[in-house]
Amino acid sequence: MALAITGGRIIDPSRRIDRPGDLVIEGDTIAGERLAAKGAENIDATGLWVVPGLIDAHVHLREPGDERKETIATGLAAAAAGGFTAVMAMPNTRPANDSTEVTRFMIDKAAFLGGTRLYPVAAITLGRHGRELAPFAKLAAAGAVAFSDDGSGVADAAIIEQALTLARDLGLVVIEHAEDPSLSRGGVIHEGEVSRRLGVPGWPVEAEERMVERDLAIAERLGARLHVAHVSSAGTVRLVREARARGVRVSTEVAPHHLMLTDEDVLAHGPMAKVNPPLRSAEHVAACREGLADGAIDMVATDHAPHTVTDKEGGLLKAAFGLVGLETAVGLLLQLVEEGVLTPPRLVEVMSCAPARAFGLPGGTLAPGSIADVTLIDPAARHVVDPSTFCSKGRNTPFAGRRLPGRAVRTIVAGRTVFVA
Repeated sequence: MALAITGGRIIDPSRRIDRPGDLVIEGDTIAGERLAAKGAENIDATGLWVVPGLIDAHVHLREPGDERKETIATGLAAAAAGGFTAVMAMPNTRPANDSTEVTRFMIDKAAFLGGTRLYPVAAITLGRHGRELAPFAKLAAAGAVAFSDDGSGVADAAIIEQALTLARDLGLVVIEHAEDPSLSRGGVIHEGEVSRRLGVPGWPVEAEERMVERDLAIAERLGARLHVAHVSSAGTVRLVREARARGVRVSTEVAPHHLMLTDEDVLAHGPMAKVNPPLRSAEHVAACREGLADGAIDMVATDHAPHTVTDKEGGLLKAAFGLVGLETAVGLLLQLVEEGVLTPPRLVEVMSCAPARAFGLPGGTLAPGSIADVTLIDPAARHVVDPSTFCSKGRNTPFAGRRLPGRAVRTIVAGRTVFVA
């Protein structure tokens, strides 16, 4: 059946398009901007942005093993409600995604649900323990799209060198959680004035920057592709700029919370603002915003990390790291558009085109013949964040009660609507 999305603002950075127009979908494929066949279903997109389906390159869906926090079903429902047509699921499940059985389980479960696409990220090391490499070739053949020990940095440089070599030969990417544990030393928030005021261990920027510097040097020598997860430091932004100038094959992501909050917000939100890497001071937030605007940072990824109420109890020292982000990301990025940090095309680039390009995923374009993954965004749908309405099991967000300028209002995967507001 044909679908005609009419009267919207088509924003497709992959083709440098930003103009009023119509979009026609036939079956699971984008047919173009011509008239739809007679009898096509019509969607009136007046006042809406019509954009390539959003892709989140960093989510934690918890299943298998931690279904009390999230399941693949609830996580993908949250993704669809946030406008995401595809997500990349991190491997810190129980058991870790270090086997073809877990990889295939995740793919098959998502396929059965038939909504937002799921692309598994496999572990770099067995059990994510940092000692023995996982079977990269088998995991890639099973459907893994990248490798990461996210939640833990790979401390052993020899291991990361082997991982980068294997991933290079498979044409895939290593995603590094940049944290040197000998420097983070059990820190729970950014090392600075706030951590000293609260009397809690601090997590210094050097713990991130030293590992990024190490991995960039190895990737440069090997000609391998490195992706730096959840950038939070001005020094990391600088290191990536310099590496790109030398031709290093590196991509980066930043989470919305590292663009919108500082460590001062820990004073107001306590454990709800405890994340890894931690919220940084204002100068680091400014550097991340600048890097996202000018391209030093490629994309936004939510690092969606659902937890139960109990997980977030016990104060800063005991509470789990992480917050949920799938259902607030578009609104937070629209706030950056309102503030003049991002243009609408740049928002679409960092939430769709860039992750598709960096990881070789379908989508990220509205070009005729491409897969019909489309998101409709209402930039004027002002609303207040209410965690009780989330599709995610997680309610752990410091943005509860914040008024956001807009949201995704329809999510279309392979020509089929999987969410409508």
